[in-house]
Amino acid sequence: MTLLALQRSMRDHILAGQTEPPQGVAATAEPGLAVYRHAYRAQLVANLRDTFEKTWAWLGDDAFDAAALAHVEAHPPSAWTLADYGGDFATTLAGLYPDDPEVAELAWLDWTLRRAFDGADAAPIAPEALAKVDWETAVLTLVPTLVVGAVITNSAAIWGALADEQTTPAVEQLPAPAAIRVWRDGLSPQYRSIELLEMQALQSAMRGATFADLCAALASDQDPDHAAQRAGALLASWLQDGVVAAIA
Repeated sequence: MTLLALQRSMRDHILAGQTEPPQGVAATAEPGLAVYRHAYRAQLVANLRDTFEKTWAWLGDDAFDAAALAHVEAHPPSAWTLADYGGDFATTLAGLYPDDPEVAELAWLDWTLRRAFDGADAAPIAPEALAKVDWETAVLTLVPTLVVGAVITNSAAIWGALADEQTTPAVEQLPAPAAIRVWRDGLSPQYRSIELLEMQALQSAMRGATFADLCAALASDQDPDHAAQRAGALLASWLQDGVVAAIA
């Protein structure tokens, strides 16, 4: 057996939690393997607990650890740092809890807020710069930490109650699909519940659409007489929250 084959066999053995030593390893090594196997998997579960703290609080110890171990077995780390581990944990939870969509949404919010804290720096645009903008051709550059995600439950309210150590509300299906936007203000990650229309506008801006294009899209989705007012209200909210880095 080659060294590479032995290494892969050891990896598979540890991830799967097998009790029989892998091929090429003596049976007498099992006590030591058991210690390493437990420590390795426990470290990854602890890492997921730290990153997905509110999801852990929502599920409880046993349910979270079971989901974490399932994720560890299906998705071993592939990066050099554990800070990058868990990006697809929300997908694992969506598969494990298909009838409880708030679980995956909480995990998405946990992960996205953590990544926002570690994200690239970008100062919001200065108010005086707005006076020179040609709004017919203006293109918004949004801060790099900005991420938007669709939701169908009141997961944002649940996450906030968990963060504030308050009584969590009962899970509710939203009357219409909505979204959450996440960004960083200074050193503080932020989130806000938004309408699906705002998420679509932000996604268009991220793709390079002009502000005039955003206004036109809003006009096609609602009363044209209120489209400009609605676009102005969205822009004001983005500027106030510091999610616009530049306007070209």
